[in-house]
Amino acid sequence: MKREVRYWDSACFLGWLKGEPENEEACRQTLRAAEEGEILLVTSALTLAEVVKLKHATAIPVEDVNKVKAFFKQPYIEVRDVNRYVAEEARQLVWDYPPLKPKDAIHVATAMRHHITILDTFDDELIKLNGRVGNPPLKIGKPDVVYPAQDELFSVEEVNRREILFRKFGPILHDPSIVFRNTIYRKFEPPS
Repeated sequence: MKREVRYWDSACFLGWLKGEPENEEACRQTLRAAEEGEILLVTSALTLAEVVKLKHATAIPVEDVNKVKAFFKQPYIEVRDVNRYVAEEARQLVWDYPPLKPKDAIHVATAMRHHITILDTFDDELIKLNGRVGNPPLKIGKPDVVYPAQDELFSVEEVNRREILFRKFGPILHDPSIVFRNTIYRKFEPPS
């Protein structure tokens, strides 16, 4: 089975790591498909720094450094370097599309350099470039993966009530109440 390859910019990772209510579910669907081996997420090395804090956003607390590092080491996430080719392509994109910010241009150029045709983002300005850059044209939009629920044993309400992702507590390897389902960690309260 060939995996779909999608590029995630920093906004997608922050939407997940910070649990942004308007973006979290779209990220959850994509990550479920990724942890099941159906999707490979690719991002720029720039994301590793940018994900700590985007402009006008609250920073991820320094106490969560190990959780963030562990998240980016998941087997379904590949980080690509920003090299001269990517930087020069990004510079050209900024000249060709003046509203495009240099950091966003790095993301677009990285996706183009690695022949990735889908770029997921929550950045409305970046979405305006959908179909206008790349050859073949890059599809730029919000994550749109629909993945079947994996929690058949619990209602959605119960899963939402009990699910505490690693971004809040991190993987606690010796706690018997932790159930590992591939790479997204959920902590369930023991039965009373």
